[in-house]
Amino acid sequence: MSRPPSAAQRRVIDAADPVTGRLRGTEAQLAALVRRGLAFRHPRPPHDHFLTPAGHRLREAGPAAPPPPPRSAPPGEDSGVFAARVGGEEAAPDSGPERLREVHSAWQGLLELRRMTNPDGSVDRPCGWERSHLVRAAALALEAAGHPPEGPDTPGYRVRATPQPEAVAVHGPDGTLLRACALTLERAGWQTGEHTDPRTRARYLLASPRRA
Repeated sequence: MSRPPSAAQRRVIDAADPVTGRLRGTEAQLAALVRRGLAFRHPRPPHDHFLTPAGHRLREAGPAAPPPPPRSAPPGEDSGVFAARVGGEEAAPDSGPERLREVHSAWQGLLELRRMTNPDGSVDRPCGWERSHLVRAAALALEAAGHPPEGPDTPGYRVRATPQPEAVAVHGPDGTLLRACALTLERAGWQTGEHTDPRTRARYLLASPRRA
């Protein structure tokens, strides 16, 4: 996207419902936002318009921020505006109100992406973006549910890639957190199983997006 939204389009974006991203505006404004990849028209009646993940990020970034690339970096991707916490980051995790709002907005954007891209409009099953960004997608589900990511001085979850196709490993300081993470991921449409590392004997989760 080479040009930022017009002032009128920007007002429509800023006035979007903070949770669902539902938009109100003229047909011309909404159609222009769809062309830019910042909104989509829901396929089912009443065919309302909603912010895409890119639209959510633009609104969260504030009026002075440049618009993000359309559709290329859904929520959870490290775009400079929001990145899901995978655990083990060098900086201490921020759990303040602003971070909670960012995580909530990103998770709602991901649910809209599921609704928009899953053939049956399902939001309880991971979508294609999640299958190609496994670590970020699993980490977003965990952070959105309130689980603490591992920090420099704090215990928490760590999500890491694995050699297995469509599978991530979730590590935690104890079995209680692992079981809680497993329940969260299963509710978010993932399959999980607990395993033991043969070298360290540490327990971990192996999680994969559910297909049906």
